[in-house]
Amino acid sequence: MALDLVIRDVKAGYGEVQALHGVSLELRQGETVALLGTNGNGKSTLMKCVMGLVRPTAGEIVLNIDGVRHDLVRLSTEEIVGMGVAMVPEGRRLFPRLTVEENLLLGAFRSAARGSIKRNLEFCYGLFPVLRDRRRQLAGSMSGGQQQMVAIARALMSEPKLLLVDEPSVGLAPILVAHMIDAIRDLKQGYGLTVLMAEQNLHQAIRIADRGYIIVHGEIVFHGRSAAELEQNELVKTYYLGT
Repeated sequence: MALDLVIRDVKAGYGEVQALHGVSLELRQGETVALLGTNGNGKSTLMKCVMGLVRPTAGEIVLNIDGVRHDLVRLSTEEIVGMGVAMVPEGRRLFPRLTVEENLLLGAFRSAARGSIKRNLEFCYGLFPVLRDRRRQLAGSMSGGQQQMVAIARALMSEPKLLLVDEPSVGLAPILVAHMIDAIRDLKQGYGLTVLMAEQNLHQAIRIADRGYIIVHGEIVFHGRSAAELEQNELVKTYYLGT
């Protein structure tokens, strides 16, 4: 499958508050692209726009699949998921009173994934073995790191081709952050995913990102065409490295 995502001049917000001021970025097949920025700069809003959870007031979001153009601004979230787009939301957003496996099964509601539930469960349990051991445990009783594993695995149950990951490091200890970032890297390499990752942990993000964008106050202020370009940028040194 050939896939690319084009976001052009997107403006969006909540009521009178505008969060995005003409954001443009592109994502190509097989890439991991980092969207870097501190809290409150519009990363999550952009992710929600791609998923149809927030409607832009201007601009376009186009997903090209095998040469067919899909205008995501005009589609429902269900239709977007149906095309193979999944999101791991900030804060996990699990169903705490359901078991781990019940949460995973809810991720398989996309029609294209229903025939592969058993295979996909095995894939997720292979990726995160602790989830197999705790598959009957209530999701709300798990640690933050384990809940993040459930959130990623739930998204994978829909057999996505494009995975949006919103702030995977939030609330996790450093060693767990590294594990989550490594898992996302392994997914890209082994599962053929294209990944857009919103993250404020620069040091972890650039370990796996092919390239990335820096967003400040709802605007893209820098496009680094490699991890090295990102790390050497003056904005990065100011915001992240304290120099």
